[in-house]
Amino acid sequence: MNKYFQKMKGGGTRPSGTNVPEVFWSGVGSFLGIFACGYLSLSYFTLLDLTLLIGSFGASAVLVYAAIKSPLAQPRNLIGGHVISGLVGVAAYQLFSTNLVLASAVAVSFAIMAMLATKTLHPPGGATALIAVIGGVPIHRLGFLYALIPAGLGAAVLLVVALLVNNMSENRKYPEYWF
Repeated sequence: MNKYFQKMKGGGTRPSGTNVPEVFWSGVGSFLGIFACGYLSLSYFTLLDLTLLIGSFGASAVLVYAAIKSPLAQPRNLIGGHVISGLVGVAAYQLFSTNLVLASAVAVSFAIMAMLATKTLHPPGGATALIAVIGGVPIHRLGFLYALIPAGLGAAVLLVVALLVNNMSENRKYPEYWF
């Protein structure tokens, strides 16, 4: 038991601080990425009862604009993680809609397993799967389209902005790899 609790002590080194240019470009990218999704959503997609703005994109913005070297922030993970998790979340809702607690647990756990199996792990994908279950009638009405719009297309918008902004600075390079 003592060995188990010893693991919780930590002991690793704390990451160093972030320099001002990194903070600046991370802020610019995240602002522009989320703004683009919101603007496109209100201007074009709301008219079709669609959205391009879901909560999990806030966490994706942290990865693709601030943690750009992370394997979890690369294009394959960003797009694949959201689309796969969207599909899993919709399936979980459709199978277990009478029990949202069960549907939520199934959506998140199976999304994690599917992302791991497909090498597309993107932590915000867990939220994308959960939103498919708890997002309410407008999200439920989308059915499997949810995996494409908003999950896939919104992630693609974030990716385009990440490609543009993250490569504006001489000291930043994104992506590290595509596939």
